[in-house]
Amino acid sequence: MRTGNPVLQEKTFQGLFAEGERMTMNGTIAKSGLLLLLIVVTGSFTWHRFLDAAAGGNLAQAVAAVSPFLWGGLIVGFVLAMVTTFAPRWAGITAPLYAIAEGFALGGLSAMMELRYAGIVLQAVMLTLAVLAVMLTLYRTGIIKVTDKFRTGVVAATGGIALLYLVDIGLRAFTHIQIPFIHESGALGIGFSLLVVGLAALNLTLDFDLIDRGAAQGAPKYMEWYGAFALMVTLVWLYLEILRLLSKARR
Repeated sequence: MRTGNPVLQEKTFQGLFAEGERMTMNGTIAKSGLLLLLIVVTGSFTWHRFLDAAAGGNLAQAVAAVSPFLWGGLIVGFVLAMVTTFAPRWAGITAPLYAIAEGFALGGLSAMMELRYAGIVLQAVMLTLAVLAVMLTLYRTGIIKVTDKFRTGVVAATGGIALLYLVDIGLRAFTHIQIPFIHESGALGIGFSLLVVGLAALNLTLDFDLIDRGAAQGAPKYMEWYGAFALMVTLVWLYLEILRLLSKARR
């Protein structure tokens, strides 16, 4: 019972027994929809703030207008993610707050991308939701079966991508070197982004499977919030990777 999502692991559900209502897959999906709504609402704030400031032609001023929300959202979101990971009982409070913080960050980033590539954000959002719907359908109908070998392969590949990104961040922070195919818009770069998008999509099936197992073990109702939070981690990653892929295609 492993998943590539670092905040949704088997041990999360160990030792949990519900005395009242129990966790369900449908309840978790419903709460995921609420978290998505919160991301959209707060994201629209920084989105309009950036584009309104950029309408005057001063891009630097527009960036300055959303930078506190962008960086603040990233930092607060990271802190809330850590709190939620180690204190699942608080997920009913921390998960919505995480979605709000993440929305501020994604809204600013998305607006910057939209200014450069008109229409790209709507495409990325629709593709992300489409992938979510498709993967949920494939999982619930049994077309994709999460076996031990499948799970191990996805987890290993996800770890490899994470390590590659960390190396790239380190190189770019301390040198002028960067790993070309992560950022370039050629065939190799687009192929790499397609691979990562596919991997993020497969991680959704692992998350669905682990949530199902948690429900089968009789996890308490508040774990639905935790499961929804974990799905948001994967969905945010998927959206960012789709956004990167579309920007490469535009270039």
